[in-house]
Order: sequence, then C-alpha cells, then structure tokens
Amino acid sequence: MANNQAFWIKPLALLLLALGVMGTAVAQTVQDLRIGYVNPGRVSDEAPQADAARERLQREFAPRDEQIVAMQETLRALEDRLAEQRMTLDAEAEQELQREIVTRRRQIQRQQEAFREDFNMRRNEALGDLQQRILRVVESFAAEQGYDLVVSDGVVFASDAVNITDRIIERLQRQYEQQNAAE
Repeated sequence: MANNQAFWIKPLALLLLALGVMGTAVAQTVQDLRIGYVNPGRVSDEAPQADAARERLQREFAPRDEQIVAMQETLRALEDRLAEQRMTLDAEAEQELQREIVTRRRQIQRQQEAFREDFNMRRNEALGDLQQRILRVVESFAAEQGYDLVVSDGVVFASDAVNITDRIIERLQRQYEQQNAAE
C-alpha cells in the first residue's frame, strides 16, 4: 500500500507544481492586461456628431411637421365653424361639413403615421451610423493606446482609472472639427 501511495504522490506533486506555475503566469498576464471602459450612452449624448445628426433630422423633417400643423389648424377651423354655425346650417350643409372634418382627420392621421415611420427609420439609420463611427473610434483608440480589452454595456462598476469615455468623446470632437474645417 505504501508503494501505491508513492506512485500517486509524484504525479500529484508534479500536477500541483504545474498548476502553481500556470497560476503565477496567469496572474502575471492579468496584471499586464490593459482594460478600458466606455459609457456608450454618454458618448452618444455628448459626441458632436450626435448633435449634428439631430439637427439634420430636424431640418429634414421640419417642413413635413409644419405641413401637419397647418392641416391640424385647418381642421380646428372647420370644427370651430361647425360648432358656431350648427344652428344656422341646414342638414345637408352640416353633413357636408362633418364629412369634410372626418376626411381631414383621416388625412392628418395618415400623414402623422407616415411622418413617424419615416422619422423613426431615418433616426435609426443616423443612430446606426453614429454607433459605427463610435465603434471605429474606440477600436482605433484602443489599438493606438495599447488596450487589451475595452468594455461597455453591462458593466456594474468601472473606476476612473479604466474609464476612457472622456478620451473617446474628445477624439470624436477633434474628428468633427477636422471634418467641418475641411468642408
């Protein structure tokens, strides 16, 4: 039986020694890791490209919004006219005015729905473009600065030592300024 124990002690000792060496190597590798954290919500809010995208959407959709507002004002005027003249209108004229009001309401609803769909589609495109740009900036920043890992969503805590959000926003600001200076 003692011989049997000796047979297991040598491989077990070698295994423990190997695990110890690997553990030291892993601990040293973890110490050498450079990790950064980016708050994507804050970058999306504070990047000048986000403001520019919002302004472009506003300019693009403002005429349609104004058109819908004008249609609503016309509808209100018709409703006011019906309320004021209800007692003086004959039945046929009152029905005609009510049909006109219903028709305009439907037109406004269709316009509003189309507006919302188009606006949401364009906003999603703009957000997708912005997110791609932010991702490219983070990737290039991480490569240039020697980061091994950059994390974002799902982080419970990130100390200021690893938070590179401000530096990403600064880089996006420089890119925006350079782009606008070239135009």
